[in-house]
Amino acid sequence: MSAFRETGWAKINLALHVRGRRADGYHDIETLFAFVDDGDAIAAEFADADSLTIDGEFAEGLSAGGDNLVMQVLTLLRARYGANRVPPLAVSLTKTLPVAAGIGGGSADAAAMARLVRAHFLPELGDTALTRLVSPLGADIAACVASATCLGVGVGEELSAVPELRLAGTPVLLVNPRQPVATGPVFAAWDGIDRGPLFTGADLRAQLFAGRNDLHRPATAQCPAVADVLTELGALRPWLARMSGSGATCFALFDAAAERDAAAAALAQRHPGWWTMAGVLR
Repeated sequence: MSAFRETGWAKINLALHVRGRRADGYHDIETLFAFVDDGDAIAAEFADADSLTIDGEFAEGLSAGGDNLVMQVLTLLRARYGANRVPPLAVSLTKTLPVAAGIGGGSADAAAMARLVRAHFLPELGDTALTRLVSPLGADIAACVASATCLGVGVGEELSAVPELRLAGTPVLLVNPRQPVATGPVFAAWDGIDRGPLFTGADLRAQLFAGRNDLHRPATAQCPAVADVLTELGALRPWLARMSGSGATCFALFDAAAERDAAAAALAQRHPGWWTMAGVLR
């Protein structure tokens, strides 16, 4: 039988406002999630026992054991619905997204596994129920289940639609200097200043221009190359360039695919060591 397949779509934070530090050590945030039409690939086949193999450019150093979020999702859904509904699977994960990069790689993979299991074994399970089940595994997983533009509040798990953000098809370029950035220390180094909520309004670009990423400064302190990436992206004249998540990946939005592709070519020539992904927003 052919393998079941899903994609862990790359996540970007169009804006990320940190509003406060909570007693439990987490942070209250407001963020605009968006997703790119490319990412990690997951395939699964029936097997006698669960297993995970990982390949791809960014596979090195990743655990293929039960602590991997992909396997945690499989175990969780089987525990909830039983082995008669969720059979053992041999899973393969192809890592094309850099790790510790601010684009939701692990969360995207977990969400992709959840969608795969739902599509083939639990078709009655709606997005809301599936999200409720798997979101305790990670704050970004809730947004990654639907992988659609949305507003996230709380720690990012409380989601609502933003229909005024009509972004599907927008050309986007992701750039990472191939330097991992640890999320925890970046949040811990946030200066504690609440700079205000997300701006909302009918004007899409005004809404995004008014946004910011409050983790930019602590991420740049940990990884100065973030500033280099944003400088290079800004020179290529996108209509928006910003760091995603806790870094180090940055994104640029363009009006036309030709502009995006020219920017990607220019960056490849000037910085051949940097990772890039060209796509469109979903």
